Amino acid sequence: MDRTQKTEWVGSLQGTLGDVGLVVVTHYSGLTVAEMTDLRGKMRAAGANFKVTKNRLTKLALVGTEFESIADLFVGPTAIAVSRDPVAAAKVVADYAKANDKLKILGGSLGSLRLDVNGVKALATLPSLDELRAKLLGMLSTPATRIAGVLQAPAGQLARVLKAKADKDAA
Repeated sequence: MDRTQKTEWVGSLQGTLGDVGLVVVTHYSGLTVAEMTDLRGKMRAAGANFKVTKNRLTKLALVGTEFESIADLFVGPTAIAVSRDPVAAAKVVADYAKANDKLKILGGSLGSLRLDVNGVKALATLPSLDELRAKLLGMLSTPATRIAGVLQAPAGQLARVLKAKADKDAA
């Protein structure tokens, strides 16, 4: 990489960091190309991104962002998982790290809050933003369904009584 490419890469990473809510730093040593491709596919499906980084350039990109506190994690073969959803990247990385011991979580940052390995794993156990929205919508629609059922019940009971009376009269 020449100097202009490095400058563009740092600017691109700063732009990415400005748009995300969560950064998870990992060591990926030993992962095969197929495993990395699989991990990246899972990340994309969850709305996250996984990128191998150059440590010195990443530290430069972190300066002036809310993720500046994690700069010391960039030692060795590192990659970052980023997402706008504060849970998506952590969930995919934690699940993948359970299945594949070659991927190691070093820590992360949720906005300006620095997370250790246990913090990232705890974040991964939370429901995602979409899951929370679905639960909330379900809770809001349930009372309306129950009200409709209660309002229809007396009419149904009345109809059954009238039918039974008609059947009795016919017999």
